[in-house]
Order: sequence, then C-alpha cells, then structure tokens
Amino acid sequence: MTERDGWSVPASYGDQLFEYAHVREGGAGLIDLSSRGRLLVSGSEAVQFLNGLITNDVKTLGENRWMPAAFPNVQGRLIASVRIIRSKDDPTGKNAAPVFLIDTESATQEAVLKTLNRFTLAGDFRVRDISSEMALISVQGARSAETLRGDAALALDRSAVAIVPGREAEVKIIRATHTAEDGFDLFVNANDATFLWEALMEAGARPVGFDALEILRIEAGIARYGLDMDESNVVSETNLDDAVSYTKGCYVGQEIIARIKYRGHVAKKLTGVVFDQAVKIDSGAGIRSVDDKEIGRITSVTLSPHLGRTVAMGYVKYDYLAAGTRVKVVSANRESPAQIVDLPFVRRNSHTSGGDLSAGLAP
Repeated sequence: MTERDGWSVPASYGDQLFEYAHVREGGAGLIDLSSRGRLLVSGSEAVQFLNGLITNDVKTLGENRWMPAAFPNVQGRLIASVRIIRSKDDPTGKNAAPVFLIDTESATQEAVLKTLNRFTLAGDFRVRDISSEMALISVQGARSAETLRGDAALALDRSAVAIVPGREAEVKIIRATHTAEDGFDLFVNANDATFLWEALMEAGARPVGFDALEILRIEAGIARYGLDMDESNVVSETNLDDAVSYTKGCYVGQEIIARIKYRGHVAKKLTGVVFDQAVKIDSGAGIRSVDDKEIGRITSVTLSPHLGRTVAMGYVKYDYLAAGTRVKVVSANRESPAQIVDLPFVRRNSHTSGGDLSAGLAP
C-alpha cells in the first residue's frame, strides 16, 4: 500500500491500463475508498446544527436517502465536499433522533470533524469518527450492478440508500460514480470488508489502483480537494452545484454564495481543457488566451486513453469559459495549443449499464 495525498491504496494491482479498461470498457472495477473519512452525527438537534453549517438542506432528507453538500466558511469558501446519508432515526431516547453518516475525502476529514465538534456542547448534537470502524468499497463500470447480484442495488435512484444484511452489521449501498460510469459505493463494517471484497472479486469485479482511478476521475471531471479545490475557492467556483440549496434558511457563508448566483457570476470556474494531442503538462501550468493574456491555471492533468490526447481540469476566468474557446498552456517553457470544453470529458448514460461514451468536446 502507498500513501498518496491521504490515499492508502496501491498505485496499481499490476497493470494500470488493464485496470482502467476494465472500468471503461464494460467490466466492473473494485476500488478501496476506505481512506475517506466517515463521521456519525446524531441527536435531536442534529438537523438544526447541520443545516447551519452546510450548503444543502438536510430538513428535506428522508430516512435511507443521501445528498451531496459542502461545508463553507464565513466567506463562502470551501472547507469540504461531503455526502450525507440519513439512517433510520435513533429510537433509544425520549424522542426519535435523526442519525446521519457523513462521508468526506481524507484530506478534509479533520476539518469537518473540527467544525462539527465545536457545537457538541451547544445542545443535543453528537459526533463520532467511525472511519476505522467502517470501510468503503466502490464498484464502478457497466457491470457493477450485475456484480452486486441484487435487485436492491439495481432499483436505486440517485439519492436512495439500499440496506442489505452483512456478516456483522448491515451494508449501506448508494448509487455513486467516481469514473463517469455507473457505480455503487458500499459502506460496510470494517470486520466484513475483506469478505465483501473477495466476494465481489469472485463475482467478476477487478481491483483498480490509484493511478488508474486518477485517470478515470479526471476524465469524469470530478474535482479532488487539495488539488482541484481548497479553502481558497468559493464553493460556486468548484462545480458543486448539486450540493447547494438556494431555498433553505441561513447557513455559514450563504450570503456570499447566494449573491454570486443572483447578482452576478464567479470570477473564475473549474472547467475542462483538452489538448490537440498527447503532450506533457505540469499541474499548476498557466493557461493563456490566444492574445497572450493570463486567464487561468491547470489543476489536474492526465493522458486520456479513451480520447488519445491529454486532458486537464483548471480554473479559467469567466470571459473565457465558453466551450470551444482556444487557449494555450505554458508548461516547462513550452506552449501547447488547447481548447476549453465542458466537463466531464467522458460521459456515460446515467444509471444504466448501456449507453455510449462520448467526449465532452466542443463541435
């Protein structure tokens, strides 16, 4: 196992391109995401406190449903991108109390925990880090639902949570992609994780390491904290639109985020950059307009096997965000021609095991 920016996963399981192809070309890839952080939030005032801290509206979240959300600071800048799963209410107290599982990247686990812990003495609001008690395994690819061999997974919509028996505790399953392919994330008791991993391999899934996952992630246009977004970015810049409710009550940073939506636009935004060919580009390389104005920078970059060229994500000034805009990227004192494209670079028809892959390239 190798530690890469908080990811305790192998670089590969032997053949990076085979792992990539197994996900992208009709198979099912098996990914260990257990290095992500998992926090359990409960208490009769959990909804009230959470709603004051995140961008989405947990009041609308029913039992066994999930939603994306972001933790902003008072300036509307991003502390963390998370997923919030509401479990069955806890019936042990005087009144049934909601229970939430918060899943976040390893890079933001401590920040989220610190933010939540500030309010545990203010009311009936409890927080527990269960990252070591619960593993997270993802199956990605056209055959992911078939690999799970269960009608519960096949029937899942975008925000539903399926509950299936485990050896020691129940397994929570959500439909989620990390690759632009159909996929499922399985939250499982840590003691059951090895058994589940081996069962999924017997069903045809194949392990995918960090390097192949990075290619798949970038092709899917999925930002990673610490690389494509951090606390210097206003939430509105980071393409986390699904994580923001504009109808809920007040929360930390709301004024800034709402003002951007209703009174103007962001100065820059995360977008796609596709090169004319395969070229070597460094993360952090500058993006310039055709008339040589500095307009942005590259954050993530990879050679896309599917497209046969280099693709990258980066922040670009608002006036240059239109798909098809020609730019040049300066890396290692070399200029490479490119164009702006909408993300993702590769699309799969949502929630199906079929559908065509298509590049997100401007015509």
